[in-house]
Amino acid sequence: MINDPLLFVADHLAGVVHLLTVPDGSEAGRLSGRHLSEHAGFLALPGGRTACVDERRGELLILSPHGPALVETAAPVAVPAEHLAADPSGRWVAVTTGLGRNEGAWSDLLTVVDLATGDAARVRTRAGEPGVVVLGGGDPLVVLRHREPGALAVHRLADLLAAPPGCPPVQPHARLLLPDDGHGDAQSPAHATLFAATGEGVHRARRAGDALAAAPLIPWGAPGRGWYLRLDARRSALWSTLRGGPPDPRRWPEWTNTAWRHDLTTGRTALSDLGPGLVFRLALTRDHAAFTRIHPDGDELVLLDVDDGRIRRVPLPAMDGAPQRGDTPWEGVQRRAVAASPGADWVAVTRGGHGEVHLVDARTGAEAARPRLDTPLHHGGHAALRAAGDGAEGDPVGR
Repeated sequence: MINDPLLFVADHLAGVVHLLTVPDGSEAGRLSGRHLSEHAGFLALPGGRTACVDERRGELLILSPHGPALVETAAPVAVPAEHLAADPSGRWVAVTTGLGRNEGAWSDLLTVVDLATGDAARVRTRAGEPGVVVLGGGDPLVVLRHREPGALAVHRLADLLAAPPGCPPVQPHARLLLPDDGHGDAQSPAHATLFAATGEGVHRARRAGDALAAAPLIPWGAPGRGWYLRLDARRSALWSTLRGGPPDPRRWPEWTNTAWRHDLTTGRTALSDLGPGLVFRLALTRDHAAFTRIHPDGDELVLLDVDDGRIRRVPLPAMDGAPQRGDTPWEGVQRRAVAASPGADWVAVTRGGHGEVHLVDARTGAEAARPRLDTPLHHGGHAALRAAGDGAEGDPVGR
């Protein structure tokens, strides 16, 4: 039995998922021939399990690193996977589909899976790139966050699972209007509330029977907007990174980045400047929020103490093939993935194209190990860190 924290590092282009022990970085296992959906990411489930989607095989994978086999369950789902979420109990999982390697929205398939019984269903909803949350309490609800036109579309899970074969079209049981630019979703089971990020701020909605009731908007309170939401279940807070500056992606080194934290208990919002460049996803340790900042003048891991707001900056070695001035930071370039566990102090940062992972102690900024993998981690790969009993499943949306 391995009791150390465990790190999943997915090289989604090479088709390998590495499993490493932390902090030494030794290999504890691997999956080959598995192409993780980087956008849908990893989803923490109760019992130390982790879910992800294999894009090539079209399967939802339930990984159990402490079990007799790394893959505990595999269930067919529609791909390309866009977003992945579970209800707070971890029993029901929903997977939406997105663009994949296509320029326009084309797939309208939604898959729901009952992990307790193995029942699953695929239905047609609306083509796009919908976000998803699965609300518990009584009969579960699957809520899709659509764009252009923006809406929260509410479906009864029981209705979806009862749908006949053949991917029939379904209509939502209820709708709640949103602005057209929604991007970023979260759910707080403790507050029975879901959240959707838009340019206006964070929209809130609470379950009202089999529908939703809007709650007051949470303003960003700073220039820019968040394109990503993450629940800090340990401290009952929402996190995002606000991006401001010129809209032209070729001027990405001038983008401003602000760490945004909203306390769901007090209603207070805290802001911290992270510096210019490319900052996106974040990870939460026991006492820190971790961000990676990519910039032509030098990359760094930014560690924000959630109690006193102090920032520690850890320089990171440059990446061959990193985004350049005058080009966009998205396509055909190397990036970094960041991972942490709310039950540990370790942070993992990938070095795209080099197959390296930096394992850093968030308390000190010291690097404990830098394992070199046998796959390159092009585009940065994706990563998730789990520690025993860490409560990461308190955030029921894939990251």
